[in-house]
Parts: sequence; structure tokens; C-alpha cells
Amino acid sequence: MSSEAMTAARRRSREGAVRKGLLYGLMLALSVPFVLPLLWMVSSSLKPISEIFSYPPTLLPSDWRWENYARVTDYQPFARQYFNSVYIAALVSAGSVVVSAMAGYAFARIRFVGRGFMFVLLLTALLMPSEVVIIPLFRFFSEIGWTDSHLPLILPTVFGGNAVFGTFIMRQFFLGLPAELEESGRLDGLGRFGLFFRIALPLAGPSLSAVALLSFLHSWNSFLEPLVFLRTPEMFTLPLALTQIVDLQGAPVWNVQLAASTLTILPVLAVFMVAQRWFIKSIVNSGLKG
Repeated sequence: MSSEAMTAARRRSREGAVRKGLLYGLMLALSVPFVLPLLWMVSSSLKPISEIFSYPPTLLPSDWRWENYARVTDYQPFARQYFNSVYIAALVSAGSVVVSAMAGYAFARIRFVGRGFMFVLLLTALLMPSEVVIIPLFRFFSEIGWTDSHLPLILPTVFGGNAVFGTFIMRQFFLGLPAELEESGRLDGLGRFGLFFRIALPLAGPSLSAVALLSFLHSWNSFLEPLVFLRTPEMFTLPLALTQIVDLQGAPVWNVQLAASTLTILPVLAVFMVAQRWFIKSIVNSGLKG
């Protein structure tokens, strides 16, 4: 290689390094508004209340109060409420995956009269806010004696708007599967259920992960439904429990409340860190198929 070519290659390498450095710097700057509130929450969970509202504000506490995390159980049965949120979110995720996968496959692969109209009608459920149906649901579940239980938090979510969006994601994935895969399965004697369970479903890992993640987040962050259907603290989920960490005068105990909030986001971060690659891949693929 001539000296001119080597010089040009080194110059391009330096320019590429500079561009990459500028891009990383820009991304770091843009991440500050999103990361700073999280850091402030974790830091304030270790402060006394007086320091949380001090001016000018400080990021690191001057007096580290680790006992704020232990005090969470003084105000609420936090361990039981934590378990409530975990198992409800797990059941909602599993149920939504099953319903969305089967419905998405039916809309993508099974030809029946009115399929297109029914799919459009199904998507209109996404336009209906949960606040619109919460009163009829409350009256219905009161009549059958399901209030102050977790069933109203599970069943309407599995079969509601959350599953509708999951059905859309799964339909988009199954539409992109080559038809030759199913044709070869039919030659091997597989029926409709065999094609679904043995060919289509094993290939749907990214989309299934996306549906499970979205369902988990929706259930974990749900506040209105627990507020309406639950009455006893032992049945509360975490979003509702966080509002009940108050002193005898009803004022929020901010440092303990922030400590509980910090504990609350840990499962969400863990689930997203595990499933983010599959989630992004599924969303990209869903937008490429019509």
C-alpha cells in the first residue's frame, strides 16, 4: 500500500472515531433528562425528609438513611403487596401471550368470512379508554362477588385492549412467515393445531417476548383498576400501595415512599434488560409487514 493510501486510511479512521465520539456524546447528553429523575429518586430514598426539599438540591445525601428501606414495612404489608403485583403481572403476561398468539395466528392464516372486518373491529378496542368501561365492570364484578379480589385485575386485562395490541403484533409476525413452511408441514400430516404449535409458534420467540413484556409492564403499572376493585391493604398491588405510605396526619412520608418506589422498579428493569433485544426486533418486524 502506498504512503498516500495509508495516510488516507488513517485520516478516514480518525474522522470515523471523531464522528463516533460526537454521536456518543450527543446520546449521553440526550439521556440526561431520562436518567436524572431516576438518580434523584434513588438518592432521595436515602435522605432524611428535610434534605429532600433543601435548596439548592443535592444529588448525594449528606446523611445516608439506609433504614428508609426497612421502614417500608412499617406503613404497609409491602412484601405481600409486592408478591401480589408479581404474580398478577406474571399471570397477565402468560394469558396475554396465549390469547394473542392464537388470535394473531387465526387472523393471519385462517380464511373465514368477515376476517378483515372483524380484525378492524378488534382494533377499535384500542380507541376505548379503560375509564369508559370501569364503572360497568365494577357493577358486573360486584354482582358476582369478585370485588376485593385479583380476578378483575387479571381477566379483563388478558382479554381486553392489552391483548388486542398483542394480537396485532402476533398477526404481523405470522403474516411474514413463508407459506412453504406450513405446506411442508401439511405434507407431513400436520393439522391446523400441529402447524401452529410445531411450526409457527416456535418461530415466534421475538414477538412472544414483546407481547409478554408489554403485558407485564401494563399490569405492573396499573393503578385505576386496583383503586376501584381493591379495598384491603393485603390485596393491594404496588402502585396503589405507594399512595398509602403516609403518616398519622395523612401526609406522604417522602423518603420511605421513594425507597418503596425504588424497590418497585427493580423487576421492570430486570425484565426489560432481559427482553429488550427481542422487543426491539419484534417491533421493527411488525412495522415491515402488512
